[in-house]
Amino acid sequence: MQTMVVIVGLSLLALIFLLSSVARLYRKAGPHEALVVYGARGTRIVKGRGTVIWPMFETYRELSLQLMSFDVAPQQDLYTKQGVAVTVEAVAQIKVKSDPESIQTAAEQFLTKPPAEREGLIRLVMEGHLRGIIGQLSVEQIVKEPEMVGDRMRSTCAEDMSKMGLEVVSFTIKEVRDKNEYIMNMGRPDVARIKRDADVAAAEAERDTTIKRAEAQRASAVARAQADQERVLAETVSLAKQAEAQRDLEIKKAQYQETVKRQQAQADKAYDIQANVMQQQVVAEQVKVQQVEKEQQIKVQEAEILRHEKELISTVLKQAEIERQRIEELATAEKQRRTLEAEGQAAATRAQGEAEAEIILKKGEAEAKAMNVKAEAYQEWNQAAVVDKLLTGLPEVVRALAAPLANVDRITVVSTGGDAAGLNKITGDLTKMAAQIPALFETLSGMKMEDLLGRVKNIGEGGKSNGKGQNIETEG
Repeated sequence: MQTMVVIVGLSLLALIFLLSSVARLYRKAGPHEALVVYGARGTRIVKGRGTVIWPMFETYRELSLQLMSFDVAPQQDLYTKQGVAVTVEAVAQIKVKSDPESIQTAAEQFLTKPPAEREGLIRLVMEGHLRGIIGQLSVEQIVKEPEMVGDRMRSTCAEDMSKMGLEVVSFTIKEVRDKNEYIMNMGRPDVARIKRDADVAAAEAERDTTIKRAEAQRASAVARAQADQERVLAETVSLAKQAEAQRDLEIKKAQYQETVKRQQAQADKAYDIQANVMQQQVVAEQVKVQQVEKEQQIKVQEAEILRHEKELISTVLKQAEIERQRIEELATAEKQRRTLEAEGQAAATRAQGEAEAEIILKKGEAEAKAMNVKAEAYQEWNQAAVVDKLLTGLPEVVRALAAPLANVDRITVVSTGGDAAGLNKITGDLTKMAAQIPALFETLSGMKMEDLLGRVKNIGEGGKSNGKGQNIETEG
C-alpha cells in the first residue's frame, strides 16, 4: 500500500514538473503584438494565439502592432507651386499591417532597430513625400484644403509604406506658416470686400434708422402734447387731493410720534435699568474670572518652579558632579604622569651625570699620563734633540712668513731699472726673511747658532747616545 502511494505521488510530481516545463515553453501573443518565431522550423508569425518555443532549436522576438504617432516637421522650408517658401507641421499615425506577410516584412525591416531609429526612417520617407506634394499645390490649396493634402499623402505613401509592411492610418496638417506673410495677406482682399459690404449695409441701415427715428419722434411729440394737456388737468386734481391727504397724514404722524416717544421713553428707562443690572453682573463675573486666572497663574508658576528645580537637579547638578569626577580623574592621572616623568628625569639625569663624570675622569687621567710622558721626554732631550726640533721647524716658520702672499689675488710689479726687478725682487725678499730666522732663534733662546752646531759635531765624535738622549763616553 505504501509503495502504491509513493508511486502515485512520484507520478503526480512528474506530471506537475512536465506541465510546468511545457508552460514555460508556451508563449502567447496578445492582440496588440505579434511573435516572430525563427529557428529549426523556419520563420513563422504568431498573432492572437500561443505557440511552444523549443529551447536551443527556436527563439522569438516580439513586434508591436500598436499605433505609432509622431510629428512630421521638415527643418527646411518647403516650396509651393508659386515658389513660396512655407513651413508645414503635421502629425502622422502609422502602424504595422495585420496580415502575416506585412508583419514578416516589417520584422525584416525594423525588428532589430530601436524605436527612435525606426521612427527616423519612417519620418524621412514621410517628409520626402510631403515635399513633393507641397511642390504641386498652391498656398491657397494647402491652407484651405488640409484634408486634401492628408488624402494625397496617404495615397502617395501607401506603396512605400506597404513595402515596409506599414500603413498610414491618418495624416493631419497641424500648422502652415511662411516668413513672407503670404498667408496673412492672402485673405486681405476678401476681408476688404466684406468690410466694404458691411459699411454699405451699415450706412443703409443707419439711413433707414434715421427716417424711422424722425417719424417716431414726430408721433411722439404729438402724443406728448396731448399727454401734457391731460397731465396738467390730472395734476391739478391730484394736487388738491394730495393736499388733503398730506394734511391727514401730518395729523396721523403727530399722533403716532407722540405715542412712539412715550413708548420709547419707557423702553429707554427700562433699558438703562437692565443695563446697570447687567453691568454689575458682568463686573462680578470679571472679578471671579480674574481671581480664577490668578489662582491658575499661581499654580502654573509653582509647577514651573518645581519643574525648573527638577531640571536643574537633573542637568546642572548631575553635570557638575560628572564634571567634578572627570576633573578629579584628570588631576590624579596628571599627578601620576608628572611623578613618573620626574622619577624618569631624575634617573636619566643621574645616569648622565655619572657617565659625564666617568668621561671627565678618564680624560683627565689620559691627559695627565700624556703630560707625564711629555715631561719625561723633555727631560731626556739633549742639545742634539733641540737642534733637530729647530731644523724640522724651520720650514713651518718660512711657510708662516710666506702665508700672506697666498691671500694676494694679483701682484703688479713696477720696475725702475735696478739690479733686482720683477719676481726676483719678491723671492729675494723672502730669502732675506728666511736668513733672519737664525738671528730670531738666537734672540729667543739666548744661544749662538755656531756654538750649538759645534756642540752637535762634538756629540757625534765623542760619544754615542744611549737611546734616551744622553751621550755615552767611549775610550780610544
